[in-house]
Amino acid sequence: MNQAAAVSLLEEIETFCRRLGIAESTFGRQSVNDGKLCVRLRNGKDVTLETAAKIRGFIIEHQPSAPTNGGSHAEHDTTKGTIMTVSTKRKAPSVAKSSKKSTPQAAAVSADRPFRFYDNRQKYLAFVNTCNEKQKVADRAADELREIRPTPPALRLFDAGMGDATVLARLMRSAHASWPAVPQLVVAKEISREDVRLGLEKMPDRFLEHPTTVLVITNLQYADAPAMRPHSGTDLPRLNWQVLRLKGSSSHEYARQIDGLQAVLDYGWATRPSEASGNPVYVRPSVLVIFREDHAFLLDAVIDYDFVLASQPWRARMSAQFKVGKVLLPLVRHLAPGGRLLVIQSRGDDPGLDIVRALWPGESPFQVDRHRLLTELRAALGADAAKYSMPDPPDSEAIFRYEMHTLPAEVSDRIGTSMLFAAWNAAIYVNQIEDERLGEVVANGKYLQTTQSVLRKHGGLWFNDESFVVSRRS
Repeated sequence: MNQAAAVSLLEEIETFCRRLGIAESTFGRQSVNDGKLCVRLRNGKDVTLETAAKIRGFIIEHQPSAPTNGGSHAEHDTTKGTIMTVSTKRKAPSVAKSSKKSTPQAAAVSADRPFRFYDNRQKYLAFVNTCNEKQKVADRAADELREIRPTPPALRLFDAGMGDATVLARLMRSAHASWPAVPQLVVAKEISREDVRLGLEKMPDRFLEHPTTVLVITNLQYADAPAMRPHSGTDLPRLNWQVLRLKGSSSHEYARQIDGLQAVLDYGWATRPSEASGNPVYVRPSVLVIFREDHAFLLDAVIDYDFVLASQPWRARMSAQFKVGKVLLPLVRHLAPGGRLLVIQSRGDDPGLDIVRALWPGESPFQVDRHRLLTELRAALGADAAKYSMPDPPDSEAIFRYEMHTLPAEVSDRIGTSMLFAAWNAAIYVNQIEDERLGEVVANGKYLQTTQSVLRKHGGLWFNDESFVVSRRS
């Protein structure tokens, strides 16, 4: 049985144990009289085809009546000629624990409960392709990046929300233009498997143009992601650490190897809904490291960053205490001396908000502005605030505008339906209007009339973002 088949078998076992609420050691003893079966599989041990057949037979025989949602997972060992190796210095996760309160029915209900990402994929992709926010954010970040003075062994960048990596890829190109000979360590946080897939598609040429690049993608929480290490005593031994050593000398070769990571992403970036909030949380904490085999360098045990980008890293309606405590404070504490954190969030006071307020009077999604965030951050840092520079810039420096892509001739007496739909989508996406609130206004058709009226009034559609910088004193 090869490595790919063994890992696929392991995920089948994990899914089965999670649904029935039993411990993996119990499964191993009952199925093949081996309580350490899953541990051995994670550490790269093989099983015979006969043993694999017994395991699958046991799963089929004891399958709960509710349908399963488990997928398959395969990895390729570079020692056998293709894609990736998995470091065995950290154990992979243990998914389920036995509990007297757990029942097959309860596990099935939990596993099958529907959920969605806050950022609806259709809305997100339509917004990205019809508005130029990503370009404007990347340009703003590039301006800030040029203030950095990298020190050996590398320029260290952290993206606090990679998304589809449109901004990150632009930022990496800017870094190469400024320091073509300086190695880049780029760490990006992202929980969405689909965004990770889209982001990786943009990376092959980065490894060709800048061969001394180490790219790290992780789904860890903000408190843990900069160090690439969970603080939780239960998550640390479950850390799913994976390494892809790129072979070859062309972006085509790198793209083929990166494309082969799909099963790895299915496994490492699986999510489940949080019982507390309903938002997606990872099933297994994961770190994926990618670099060219011929240009490898060691990762520091503790990493502080020269530049951190936090662009739209939160829901607008979250409190200042949440945004600072859960996001900004961990990022600020991982700044290297001279390092800079650039924070960007939606501001409002634009035609997009006009559309929303015409349909929901009094709507105010952007209640926590940069002034409150900086005040809260200074308080949270306490005496350590003296180590950082946290200026509150005037509006003329902090606020920048981005637009929906339109031709001037398109905004006239007769605006095309496709443009109206695109403008409406952008307005409700930026202002974070939940799907549940859209039914009535969409049903009566007023939303398109309102959107048309605002576009005519302003001659187009644009949005305001605001930014500020926190830097650590040298």
